[in-house]
Amino acid sequence: MKNNKKNFNKFTKRNVHKRKGKEKSLQRIKAELGKSGVSFDGAKISVKTDGGRRARVSQTPQRDEIRARGLFSGSKSGFGFVTVEGEACDIFIPEDKTGGAIHGDLVEVVYHTYRRAGGEIKTEGRVVKIVEYGVTTLVGTLIHEPSHFRGRRRIPDKYYILPDDTRIGIRPTVSDTAGAVDGDKVAATVLRGYIPEAKITAVLGDTFSMKANYEAVLIESGIPTDFTPEELCEAERVAREPLSEQGRERFDGLTIMTIDGEGAKDLDDAVSVVKSGEGWRLYVHIADVASYVREKTPLDRAVMSRGTSVYFTDKVVPMLPPVLSNGVCSLNAGEDKYAVSAVITLDKNGEIIKTKILPSIINSRVRGVYSEVNKILENRADAATRVKYKPVLPLIKRMHELYTVLYKKAEKRGYLEMEVAESEILLDGEGNPVGIERRERGVAERMIEQFMLTANEAVARLLSEKEIPCVYRVHDEPPADKMEDFLLFVHNLGFDTSVISRDKVDTDTLSRLLGIAEQRGLLAPVSYTLLRSMAKAKYSEIRSPHFGLSLDYYCHFTSPIRRLSDLATHRIIHRVLLEGKRPDAYKSYAKRAAVAATDAELRALGAERRIESLYKTLYMSRFIGEEFDAVVCSITSFGMFAELENTCEGLIPISEMPGLFLYDEGNRTLRAGSVIYRLGDKIRVRLEEADMIRGKLRFSLLL
Repeated sequence: MKNNKKNFNKFTKRNVHKRKGKEKSLQRIKAELGKSGVSFDGAKISVKTDGGRRARVSQTPQRDEIRARGLFSGSKSGFGFVTVEGEACDIFIPEDKTGGAIHGDLVEVVYHTYRRAGGEIKTEGRVVKIVEYGVTTLVGTLIHEPSHFRGRRRIPDKYYILPDDTRIGIRPTVSDTAGAVDGDKVAATVLRGYIPEAKITAVLGDTFSMKANYEAVLIESGIPTDFTPEELCEAERVAREPLSEQGRERFDGLTIMTIDGEGAKDLDDAVSVVKSGEGWRLYVHIADVASYVREKTPLDRAVMSRGTSVYFTDKVVPMLPPVLSNGVCSLNAGEDKYAVSAVITLDKNGEIIKTKILPSIINSRVRGVYSEVNKILENRADAATRVKYKPVLPLIKRMHELYTVLYKKAEKRGYLEMEVAESEILLDGEGNPVGIERRERGVAERMIEQFMLTANEAVARLLSEKEIPCVYRVHDEPPADKMEDFLLFVHNLGFDTSVISRDKVDTDTLSRLLGIAEQRGLLAPVSYTLLRSMAKAKYSEIRSPHFGLSLDYYCHFTSPIRRLSDLATHRIIHRVLLEGKRPDAYKSYAKRAAVAATDAELRALGAERRIESLYKTLYMSRFIGEEFDAVVCSITSFGMFAELENTCEGLIPISEMPGLFLYDEGNRTLRAGSVIYRLGDKIRVRLEEADMIRGKLRFSLLL
């Protein structure tokens, strides 16, 4: 009893201490209120204590917490994640700990790690500071909220913007509608503060229209669609300059041709193939754009800011003004053109023996089209097509022979060729989608691809051996945790993964795995899951192997009309390799170009996918209520995605599926009792909704 009394006394002393602390705090607040001249009858203090990790409110890190900076990614549910460079996983931020941050903000966070009951390590934190606002331009729908009463209080009339991006958790008010009406889609500059405000900069039209949503994607992506007068003037000036043969090789005795898509206008690569003993000489002639886009000019700055051409369903936003991209730089048939030619000597097995790069003037004999060349190779061409290609038929035969050699070489080294569905959207005269087809790649497409891969490898190897700067295309090995998940997935599909090393997976093993998947009719789901497990390819001034291609040397050299990375490599070739300038003078340029090219590629890919989704949504909107055969192409904790034969994809929400389904992350399945849905399963669905604002479809599952 004596010990209990002592414990009781200690407990009592602690409560007395807390009570006195509250009284002192109350006195200080009263004193401050008195100084400010504010009258009050009383005050109530709410004391927050650390009732556990989730309840922490202090801005000062605890002993087991870390302070870091990262990019905040929001969610429509209010919570978010912060990506910190060097951290294996993102930091979870509860809804009440975001500190006012919204999607895209650079923030400072305090976080800790903990282990869940199952042994899984998690991170959780809170935003303590917004370092830099990520969203300055907002696209959304203008909403008019009429004045109304809330109890006895009158809420005044107001306008606000509902963001299209549900991850952005603010609804800024608008004082000047700039002519927009309720329901219009608008673009606005956001003024962040305690109450966010917005200034409308563009009225795009009805929020559900194709035109408004198209313009919204361009604005949100930050893709410039027009050139400045200075840039256009510079392009016109250099395009008028006459060709000069000084210091250039002419290939008049060589049969040269281009092969591209039917609608392509920016033809930046042409090829020739010559049999040389038991081996080959492959000539890859690339448009010499660097001779027109000169350093420190308006055009040079335009290229650096744009980074790439962007190919939408109905138009191209070019990296260069059309007078260059479609005109003087394009290797049009029957016209003399500046080129940079890579002459690559190959042995009988397609191995690179020697590479020579030289400035040239070429004249392409025929403007080849993939579909037509495929018909020539398959002996299906009509009379008109045979007449067109008669001057280059021997060349096409040699090209096909070399392609067979190069393709076998690629297969032998473990080149990963994953099945990724591509779609072709057919438009009518007014630009409306009237059909969607799955795009098939023929031999002609694969043939040119192998020639370009060989040229890119040869150029990268040559520059690396001579210690000349280059903008390399690099692709890291898959992250170990993602590869572990992939191997578990294919193991559960019945594949033997015992011979595959978890620590270091090679492309040859994965390539054979894809071959087995194709035999079993599982190539699509296995390819899709493997692709999601891969690291993202990027550009770098530092050479590193390309995992997916299984190449130690690789750069982009073959498309300078539409890619900054290729143009930068061409400029370095001109200045250092051909003119003899110091390599060190172009190291920083290669680094800047690599960063800009990577950023531009991500921006362009996002915009292209969103525009494609808009067209697919518009096309499918006419079929709401109709039923389709589909294949399960992705499974998540919130439902599964189904893909139609025409490549259109939509979500089946788990909340709307018949039964209580549970998500099995390891097996990528949804299970309800004995009913299991897996990747690749064939199902029947009904189209329930086509959301034009977000470019998404929603299906329901039919039993």
